[in-house]
Formats: sequence, C-alpha cells, structure tokens
Amino acid sequence: MPSKKLKGKTALVTGASKRIGREISLALAREGVNVAIHYCSSKKDAQKLRAELIDIGVNSWVLGADFEKTKEYNTLITRTVKLAGWLDILINNASVFLPDPLKRMDYEALIRHIQVNAWAPFVLSREFAKVTRKGKIINLLDSRINSYDQRHVAYILSKQMLSALTKFTALEFAPDVTVNGIAPAMILPPKGKNRRYLDRMADSVPLKRHGDLKDVSDAVIYLLKNDFLTGQIINVDGGINLMEYAHGPYINP
Repeated sequence: MPSKKLKGKTALVTGASKRIGREISLALAREGVNVAIHYCSSKKDAQKLRAELIDIGVNSWVLGADFEKTKEYNTLITRTVKLAGWLDILINNASVFLPDPLKRMDYEALIRHIQVNAWAPFVLSREFAKVTRKGKIINLLDSRINSYDQRHVAYILSKQMLSALTKFTALEFAPDVTVNGIAPAMILPPKGKNRRYLDRMADSVPLKRHGDLKDVSDAVIYLLKNDFLTGQIINVDGGINLMEYAHGPYINP
C-alpha cells in the first residue's frame, strides 16, 4: 500500500535503468512516488522500467544524460522539472566503476571517476536545492569509503569525495533540503560474475551472509520518510565497514 508520507511526490533517480537504481525506482513507485528515470546508454531498459512503473500506478518519464558531458548533466534538473512539473526527491545513484590500481592510475582515470561519481551528483544536488521548496537528496556511496580497495583507487577516491559532499551539502542546504548517503556492499556481484561470487564471500561478513537489493531500497525509503535526519551515511553492508578494525585494508578478491 502506498505511503501517505511519500504518495504523490516526484523523484529523479540517476542510473535508474539497471541494478540498484532500478530496484530503488520500483520501491519508490510502490510507495506512490512518481519517478523520472535517468539513463546514460540503456534507453531500452529505461523505457521498459517506465512501463513497469506506470503499471504500478505512478507517473514516469525517461531522460538521457551522459555524466561525462557537462552540458548534459547541467540541464538534467531543469529538463526533469519541465517534464514532471515538480521535483521533491533526488537519488544520486549513477556511477562509473573501473579498475585502477594505485601504481597504474592516471590523471584522466581519476578525473573521469570524479566527474561522474562526485561532481555531477554535486551539480545536480545544487540545482535541485535551487528549485525545490522542501526536498530530500540521497547519495549512493560504497562501504569501501571506510577503508581502501587496492584495485579501484580512482573509484574509491571519487566516492570519498561524494561522502564529504554529502555532509557539506547537508549543512549548506538545511533546513529546506536534507542530504543523506547510503553505502552498500555485498549486494550485487560485479559485472561478469554471478551470485556464487557473493556466496563464496559471505563468511567474511560479520552477519555471515550477503545482502540483496531490497536491503538498499528499504534504507532509501527509511531516509525519505524521516524528516529529522541529515548528513548521515547508512552502511548497508552486513558490518563490512567494521572489518578495517579487525583486519586492516579492504582488498577486493
């Protein structure tokens, strides 16, 4: 049953057509939230998701933007408002995740990750705060921001930047806009690997199991329903963020 708290509101979800973004969009629709679906290259998946959301009973729109192209993400909030009429929620989910060991990372790789994973979400958040009277922003992070992933240094640095910006913008945009973050881990296998990858790693997690997409979407809904939380980061990771205290740096197998 749709929530009275969220029903009728409108959200923009970036990177919404697949994986975590898709699940968040479906969860929002089940709460009665209209969803603007952002995609970069997966237009068919975005259109398919739109049909599913409309079947649930909400309005939905599809918007494209490449976050490596400044002009495209600079106009995304304006285009969304033009289509939807209003915007109450921004979910910054889109990201790029490429291997970059410290010894081989170059400037271009670092800037690419920062632009997509931190700068574009910041620009969207700043524009969102300008157009909404009361709103909520949620940034999707990664529990590895608490430690060190030796194989994805540029990615982790960009997510650490977004984590810092979550707190900066929470202060800057208060009291009208709340800004929080969710840092998942052990939710989905990396591209090219299947569920057995997570099953093999489950014993290394304090809760001795991996999570699922609903664990993340439930955290999103919780933050959206709570009006007295801002600048907070919820680790949806079964306790992995605590492992640095026991075992040192996180190393992705």
